[in-house]
Amino acid sequence: MRKTKEQPILEDVLITDIGAEGKAIARIEGMVLFVPFVVPGDIADVKVIKKKKNYAEGRVVKIKHYSEKRAELQCPHFGICGGCRWQNLNYPDQLAAKQQQVKDNLERLGHVDCSQMRPICGSEKIFHYRNKLEYTFSTKAWHEQPPSPDAPPEPGALGFHIPTLFDKVLNIEQCALQEELSNEIRLATRDYAIAHEIPFYDIRNHTGCLRNLIIRNTSTGQWMVVVVIAERHPGWEGLMEHLRDRFPQITSLQYILNDKMNDSYADLPSMTFAGLDHVEEVMEGFEGAAPLHFTIRPQTFYQTNSPQAQRLYSFAAEFADLTPNDLVYDLYTGTGTIALFLARRCKRVVGIEYVEDSIIAARQNAQQNQIDNTEFFAGDMAKVLTAEFVAQHGKPDVVITDPPRAGMHEKVVEQLLAMAPRKIVYVSCNPATQARDLELLSTKYRVGRIQPVDMFPHTQHVENIAELVLN
Repeated sequence: MRKTKEQPILEDVLITDIGAEGKAIARIEGMVLFVPFVVPGDIADVKVIKKKKNYAEGRVVKIKHYSEKRAELQCPHFGICGGCRWQNLNYPDQLAAKQQQVKDNLERLGHVDCSQMRPICGSEKIFHYRNKLEYTFSTKAWHEQPPSPDAPPEPGALGFHIPTLFDKVLNIEQCALQEELSNEIRLATRDYAIAHEIPFYDIRNHTGCLRNLIIRNTSTGQWMVVVVIAERHPGWEGLMEHLRDRFPQITSLQYILNDKMNDSYADLPSMTFAGLDHVEEVMEGFEGAAPLHFTIRPQTFYQTNSPQAQRLYSFAAEFADLTPNDLVYDLYTGTGTIALFLARRCKRVVGIEYVEDSIIAARQNAQQNQIDNTEFFAGDMAKVLTAEFVAQHGKPDVVITDPPRAGMHEKVVEQLLAMAPRKIVYVSCNPATQARDLELLSTKYRVGRIQPVDMFPHTQHVENIAELVLN
């Protein structure tokens, strides 16, 4: 059997920068060293755990000097759950790193002129900003240190998956990303299930009852709790009654039966156990327009940082420069949030989205807000957005596109070039694929204003909006 070569411990390593996937960077003899959970300015001893030709990865053995850029931690699980990789970094430095990430991707991959890039829009709330968290039950609880052999057996864990370990879940005692009631509901769910011996789900063997817990809240003060079960164990209804009685703040208490081999539940019906079958979110309109009301159900997509979503859409509306006679196409419209945000400022909006349930929700949201100048269509974007579709529904003056992380299909890019709207506003959650698409569009479009927006403090993720103007 081939013996793995023992890698060295590098002493007094100076961390100099932030890199991909939230890892920090050091440079050792011309080689890039990626190290998680440290910040620029730290000096540490680092154990090399993987070495390639041009880079290496390591883990901290000991920090010898703490950087002035460090922030006080708010979470007892930092460094284990894998969620808030930058929580130890001051928020202004997080923003600077995200701004640089966008600029580097656009310039290096898309050859974009970033002279009109604006300062990143930071989040007013950097804790308790999420309106949705999803937790997993598992019979396999993760421990930093293995429990003693004589410790009593555990029923499992309710929390977040450990990165790269599909069946290991970390018991979350406190999460600082959602309002405190979320912690209380999660802990009450776990404690009741343990006390009443309701079996947690075995992710590897696909047995057990309790599978997932979804907690959502809105700016209007409403709460939705969804319990996903794999089977109807005798104790699960008692759990639902316990949540209903203990937490009168819950507006909508629902459950989903998921006996599939995977955790996805978007295609499954949800049943209301108590309260309403939905919660309602309210978003301020653009520049004094009437507020918008959105109905949110368990499968509904809605941006998880509500105040930042309003700012994101406001920037998109600003870049669109709409006139009352404009026809707008909203690609990847989801539940129609951007489309409805823009509809009162133009003649008509046509929204296209892959998920049919989202289109149904978009139509309902339009009706609820008494907006009658929108049309929504479901289907694969590359197959729906054709020359025939444009001939039938009209050539757009402005296109808003907000694709998934993979960016736009090449056929969609080709159709955008064929339609040649006077302006495209490209909203992206992945600056790398956005840069690729911007270069493809550069045959007819130049990039104008650029606006990064931080939707997810303490993570490496960043949204970016680019204005494309027809040459």
